[in-house]
This record gives sequence, C-alpha cells and structure tokens, in this order.
Amino acid sequence: MSATASKASGAVENTGDANRWKALVFIALAQLMVVLDATIVNIALPSAQTDLGISDGNRQWVVTAYALAFGGLLLFGGRIADLWGRKRAFVIGLTGFAAASALGGAATSGAMMFGARALQGVFGAMLAPAALSLLAVMFTDAKERAKAFGIYGAIAGGGGAVGFILGGVLTEYLDWRWTFFVNIPFAIVAALGAYFVIREPEGGRNRNPLDIPGVLLSTLGLVSLVYGFTRAESDGWGDTTTVSLFVASAVLLIAFVITETRVKAPLLPLRVVTDRNRGGIYLSLGIAIIAMFGTFLFLTYYLQVIKGYSPINTGFAFLPMIAGMMIGSTQIGTRLMTRVPARLLMGPGFLVAAIGMLLLTQLEIGSSYASTVLPAMLLLGLGMGTAFMPAMSLATLGVEPRDAGVASAMVNTSQQVGGAIGTALLNTIAASATASYIKDHIAGATSKSQAQLVQMQGAVHGYTNAIWFAVGMLVLASAIVVTFVNAGRPGSTTVSSSEDGVEDELAVPVVAH
Repeated sequence: MSATASKASGAVENTGDANRWKALVFIALAQLMVVLDATIVNIALPSAQTDLGISDGNRQWVVTAYALAFGGLLLFGGRIADLWGRKRAFVIGLTGFAAASALGGAATSGAMMFGARALQGVFGAMLAPAALSLLAVMFTDAKERAKAFGIYGAIAGGGGAVGFILGGVLTEYLDWRWTFFVNIPFAIVAALGAYFVIREPEGGRNRNPLDIPGVLLSTLGLVSLVYGFTRAESDGWGDTTTVSLFVASAVLLIAFVITETRVKAPLLPLRVVTDRNRGGIYLSLGIAIIAMFGTFLFLTYYLQVIKGYSPINTGFAFLPMIAGMMIGSTQIGTRLMTRVPARLLMGPGFLVAAIGMLLLTQLEIGSSYASTVLPAMLLLGLGMGTAFMPAMSLATLGVEPRDAGVASAMVNTSQQVGGAIGTALLNTIAASATASYIKDHIAGATSKSQAQLVQMQGAVHGYTNAIWFAVGMLVLASAIVVTFVNAGRPGSTTVSSSEDGVEDELAVPVVAH
C-alpha cells in the first residue's frame, strides 16, 4: 500500500473511530429493521385485512404505500443525509420510523394503516442511505471495510427471509399488530446507540443548496415507475393507466437527467453513476433483485399453498438461504475481497445463485423439500451473499464524502425498484403461464379433485416458467458485472474527482496481492 493510502488509513485510526465497530452494531440493527419490514407485514396481511375491513382491491396498498414512499424518496433521503449529516439523518429516520410503526400497530381503519405504511417509507428513505453512507465514511481501511460490509451485506440479503419467520411467529402467537410494534424496540435501541456511539468524520457534509427541481422530478419519476409496475401486476400491461404511468416515468426521469447536467448543485451528481464500476454495480444489483424478489414470492406460495406449510414453517424453510447468505457474505466475500478483483466474486456469485434458481425450475407438486428446495436455497444464499458483499462496498468506494449519501441511496434505489419490477414482472409471467396451462388441461378433468389437481399443477407450471426468467436475469447480472466492474484500471474514472488517497484505496480490493 502506498504512503498516501497508509496516511488515509492512519488518519482513520487516529481520529479514532474507535467506536466504529460498536457503531456497526446499531447500523446493522437499523438495516435489519428496514429490510424485515419489507416482508414481515406480508405474512400478517390476511389477518390485518380482516380486522380493519380492507377490501381485496385495496389490500395491495399496505405493501404499495411503503414501496412508493421508500422507492420514490430514496435519492432525496440520501441528499438530506449529505446535507444535514448522516448521524442526524439516521437518528431522525429511526425516530420517525418508530412513530410510524406505532401508528400502524394502533391502526383502526384501512386509511390509517395506509398512511402509517407511507410514513414508514418516508422515514425509511432517510434512514437507509444514512446507514450505508455512515459505513462508507467510517470504514476506510480495506480489510476492516470488507468485514463491515460483509456483515451489512448478509443482513441486507437475509433480513427479508428473517421477516417471514418473525411475521409468522408474531401473527400466529400474538397478533398481527406486533409485526408493527416489534420495530419500536429495534428503533429505540439503534437510535440511542447511534446518538451516543457514532462520531461522524469531519468534512463530509455537502452544504450546497437543495436541488428542488431534481427532488420533484426524481421523486415523481420513481413513484410513477414503481406504481406502474404495481398496476401492471393487478390490471395488466395494456391498461391505460399503467401505460400512462410508464410514459410519465420515462418523461420525468429523462427531464431529471437533463436537469442534473445543468444545475449547479445536482441532487444526483452524474459522476456518481457514470463511473464504470458503480454504474455496473447499480445495474447488476437491480437485475439480480428482480430475480430474487419474485422467487421469494413463488417459494412462499409453493410451500404454503401447494405443500400446505404453516406461516411459521414457511419462514423456517427459508433458514438455509439465510445460512448460505451469512457464509457467502461474512466468510467467502470478506476473506477474498482484499485478494481478488470484485468482479471475480460478484460474477461467479450471481452464477451460483442462478444454478440454485435452475434447481427450482424442476419444481413439481410432489417435489421434496430436502432434495430440491433445500439445495436450491443454499446455493441461492451462498451466491447472493458472495455477490452482495463486494457490491455494497464497491458502490460507495471512491466517492467524495459529500456524495456518500447519494451513492448509498442509489444502491437502495436499485434494490427497491428491482424489487417492485421483480414482483410485478415475474407474477405476470407466472399468471399467464398458469392460465394457459389450466385452459389446455382442464377439459380432461372429469371430477372436482382432478380439476383441483390441474389448478395446482397450473400454479406450479406458472412458478417454474417465471423462475426460468429469473435464471436468465441472474446470468445477465453476472455478464454485466464481468463486463463493467473493475474493467481496465480500477477506479480510473473516479480518481480525478476524489480526495487524496482514494486512488490507492480503490486499488486495494481489486488488485490481487
């Protein structure tokens, strides 16, 4: 390591984020809470719908209100973290998230529930980029950074599956309201810990005035995009409103990009996304999440509807995937990140996940969990954990401190938008394949039990058709990583605009020693 890089890491040691490992505990806890919330409420939704008298047509808003606010406001949240300071944005985000969770748990009507979920999304959009950017500015030594992002990546990847277990336990043994109330202790502990433990490095604020046109265009553009995919799932791709939302989204996001090239202090400095490494990371991560989110949904339905698992057993069935993610992220990724180029972790990681997904294309009504689902989950977890860990780290490596919040927000944005697209797109493919299968085979069913069997076979046929698409997505993500990430001289596109020492720091995780 050169003198510049030594100086950079020495500075970190001296200005002591002596507390940085303690801080990681509270940052990880907050991240777990946000990721849990994306899935924990899904398990509780049927009970909440009955209690609050929410119609079938409106129940999607429990999920959609959160996704729209969270996905739409992430860039704004990242910029707020850069402007106010990451620690302050983190603590305010946690406090607001706890208050919104209390409101959701105490909801007495559907409207109150939708409002609480939207508020959770608003504060989550402030909290998530602040958490990731705190890690980016507190851990600058390459080996320490690899460990910290390994832990963070495992939580970001595996937290959703933990949500299934916790949601099942709370709903079955307590009440659906506890899927909201459980956030409050998480948030209080994380906020108090952050307030007393985190000391944000000096000089990382971006005090330029807020880019209001950028905020409006990006928020409206992302909300239109996420809502367009949500509408497509329920009303079809040809629906007039769906098409209008996609057109509006394209117009707004193109206007946003044009605006960002012209304003003095852009919300999203284009240097953050035009860097070859980061652009490749955001794109590949979004595509991989499309595959993952849709598959989570199909596996949940397959285990509960086809195999008759209870919500709790379904949650526990996801445990091998969490174990695989932990091993991939904290053992494989962390140990190899400082020794091999990141693309040689991410590319094969996505391919291993694709092999796991390929096993799931063989699902049938009578498939055994132990011989088909279990190995698929282990491979999925192992591959995604190995790929997520360097992705999280590299996406914020080498950015100027004043851009750390926005760079972190882009990671979260690619995940949220990828999740919304994945759920809608893969669901639509599955529904179409199921309908086609049932139409072709229902005539041969001569009894009620045979008709039910055809419908179940049709459902599984739909899942496997969509999972084939997910396999392709993961292979595409791998190809993008190998093509774009760490291609040529590592970090050559960012060095000119980065601070002293970044050139050497960038070279650490990607040059073999």
